[in-house]
Amino acid sequence: MRISYDEEVDAAYVTLGSPIRDGEAEHQVGFIETPNGVTQVIIDADKDGYLLGFEILFASEGLRKEVLDAADPL
Repeated sequence: MRISYDEEVDAAYVTLGSPIRDGEAEHQVGFIETPNGVTQVIIDADKDGYLLGFEILFASEGLRKEVLDAADPL
């Protein structure tokens, strides 16, 4: 598992397993709001429905600072 973070757009991505190849994420389940009412999560899955990772929008509102600090920068 790998967490990356783009501070400029305040978005994080959690990759489950191997890096995702171009075109591998064929399905998205999107815009799940977290309890804080700000942060949103989009789940990526492959053609067979296996989860590949998820994007976290407004990440600084929903992830602790130490998580973002430890993430790989984008």
